[in-house]
Amino acid sequence: MPALVFDCDGVLADTERYGHLPAFNAMFEEFDLPVRWSEAEYGQKLLVGGGKERMATMLTPEFISSAGLPSDPAELADHVARWHRRKTEIYTGIIASGTIPPRPGVRRISEEAADAGWSLAVASTSAEASVRSVLERVMGDALAPRFSVFAGDVVAQKKPAPDIYLLAVSEIGTPPGSVVVVEDSRNGLLSALGAGLSCVVTPSSYTGDEDFTGATLVVSSLGDPQETTRVLDDPLALDPTPFVRLDHLRTLLTKAAPHPARPSSRE
Repeated sequence: MPALVFDCDGVLADTERYGHLPAFNAMFEEFDLPVRWSEAEYGQKLLVGGGKERMATMLTPEFISSAGLPSDPAELADHVARWHRRKTEIYTGIIASGTIPPRPGVRRISEEAADAGWSLAVASTSAEASVRSVLERVMGDALAPRFSVFAGDVVAQKKPAPDIYLLAVSEIGTPPGSVVVVEDSRNGLLSALGAGLSCVVTPSSYTGDEDFTGATLVVSSLGDPQETTRVLDDPLALDPTPFVRLDHLRTLLTKAAPHPARPSSRE
């Protein structure tokens, strides 16, 4: 049977702006670190896959000195790991509060796929605890256990490398030609294409101006009866209106021929 694989942040919910960013800044304040990321600065950090990796970009000699941090790389890595654990705790608390709604259509189409016997998964560079907190909030107690979760440091290279999707496909046991990925960013698209997978893109609040060449479909969201889909790019002429249905994804798999995306000046 086919498989439907979601990215987490920006796909299941718009968590980067309203969850991860405030969690990072709250953690920075708790640890008395001389940094607060603005929304624009965090948008640039998102070009780096993984929370620990984003924090590592701060570790210039000047920052290390001003924060009173050790210069030994192993000790620095321990600090980053500790910061990230606390940030994850803060983040999961934000998710549990219910203040960030699911993106339109993700639960609806997951229910359709589950009823049709499709495999379901989430593949993300975020920490597993963070991913599971969003998955359980968005999908609910009955549907969330149907998902396989591939997250965090389970692969050596994070998106845009294809490692996380190669792992997911291998573990799920579905041929690449029978897998549909839903992503929101160019890095995620590149990761999916690198694994030979068809990719639907639903841009999030941080990624709307990115280059999605190579996607099999680009839509404002998967859509619901209450919020219909705007089609942004439909190279296979799927016409997913008023919203994306499982039948559209079935048709996509019969028509799609994944190919590498064009390089972007933002990389």
